[in-house]
Amino acid sequence: MSRYLCVHGHFYQPPRENPWTGEIGLEASAAPFRNWNERITEECYRPNARPVARAADGTAREMPSNYSRMSFNFGPTLFEWLDRRAPDVSAEIRRADRLSRDWFSGHGSAIAQGYNHMILPLANERDRRTQVLWGIRDFEHRFGRSPEGMWLPETAVDLPTLEVLASLGIRFTILAPQQARRVRPLAGGESQDVSAGRVDPRRAYAVQLPSGARIAVFFYDGPASGAIAFGALAEGGEALARRLAGLAVDDPGPQLLHVATDGETYGHHHNGGEVALAEALDLLPASGFVRLTNYAEFLSLHPPEYEAEIVENTAWSCAHGLGRWKEDCGCRTGLHPEWGQAWRAPLRESLDVLRDALAAVFEERGGRIFLDPWIARDASIAIVLDPSDAAFDELLRRVGRGALDSESRSQARRLLDMQRYAMLMFTSCGWFFDDPSGLETTQILRYAARAIELCPEPERAPIEAEFLRRLEDVRSNDPEVGNARRIFLAHEGPLKIEP
Repeated sequence: MSRYLCVHGHFYQPPRENPWTGEIGLEASAAPFRNWNERITEECYRPNARPVARAADGTAREMPSNYSRMSFNFGPTLFEWLDRRAPDVSAEIRRADRLSRDWFSGHGSAIAQGYNHMILPLANERDRRTQVLWGIRDFEHRFGRSPEGMWLPETAVDLPTLEVLASLGIRFTILAPQQARRVRPLAGGESQDVSAGRVDPRRAYAVQLPSGARIAVFFYDGPASGAIAFGALAEGGEALARRLAGLAVDDPGPQLLHVATDGETYGHHHNGGEVALAEALDLLPASGFVRLTNYAEFLSLHPPEYEAEIVENTAWSCAHGLGRWKEDCGCRTGLHPEWGQAWRAPLRESLDVLRDALAAVFEERGGRIFLDPWIARDASIAIVLDPSDAAFDELLRRVGRGALDSESRSQARRLLDMQRYAMLMFTSCGWFFDDPSGLETTQILRYAARAIELCPEPERAPIEAEFLRRLEDVRSNDPEVGNARRIFLAHEGPLKIEP
């Protein structure tokens, strides 16, 4: 068999937990569910674990888990919520990964993700490394194995980000076709310009990194992925199977037919999409036309014969590089076409300044407690995954400066929590939408408020004052809202405790 099929789903929701309570409040727009995580779980995450096809006569047929037959990643912050609030669903997802290892030559279909969906090329070097490392450690905790691949949030990429992935043992990532610039055979030969999405998606590529390391990249099929995301599932499983089969070319060599979309496409964005996917995953292998695979298995069977040069500082959801997360580039949802996004740049600048101020405090205060504050932060994913006193004791034994009194122990935990929220405040969703008054931007401001609150005095007061001053330049499109300073002050107090 020379034709292989791989469907990738990027399953992710913005974290919505109140930073003070750890719980998601009531979200009226998600009715009749209490919040959007619950609603999307019932519309997408649970149905994809056990798709059920219903015939015209009303009879039902349960189909194999989609997760076991596709490639997928779950955002760590979402998976943590599923473990707490829908453990039966998260258990099915883990079981599907184990099944996929049996079917795909020992290679599991789950891959990791950068921890809290930060745009990694816009992060500083320390945060970029911690985000990748935390994503790996979270994956190992959830799936009981090391990840072979990693999904980059928004597929945002540059060479320093790929260097971090390769240095931490990640073998491959997935990018959009427009993120390829040139390709050439590894055996030698002329480079070919494949910009503007003209790259052949049917093979793996090696990216040569400045350090001398290499990492494999798969460029998904753009037109087919777009068609699936924007309506093709409504035509049903047979039509989806025909569309996927149509990606093949008349070539006796190995070819990977693959698409990538938000995982929520299958059931949440498109009602019944999980059944259409399950039917296509039944029909195509049964026809003998393709063999199902995942990226890790295909990479082992057919290592790259071509190298690729990427277009740096690009992403799959912005036509202007990384503008959607740092400037008024023109990307928006379309709900308010008259609104501008000039607020994005001062918001990022405000958070960058806050991050650096908190980092200076962390280094100075943490240096008295930890052998190396930044090594301690990297290691502190252990107490995010297990917040017990025993886990904290073990962490301090490894990274602390000997025995600590109760006050130093308390400050150690507060400083580590401060750094966690200082990363959460860069969750990409805060810039994605149309106005800083939206739920997602409000959420990252809550993370900023919590990070500031955890900062010790006397450093806290001037840091907060400077942050509030800068937020005045983050102006809403709604005159009644005003600016982000007003949003911050209006929500910081009331949102700490909710009914």
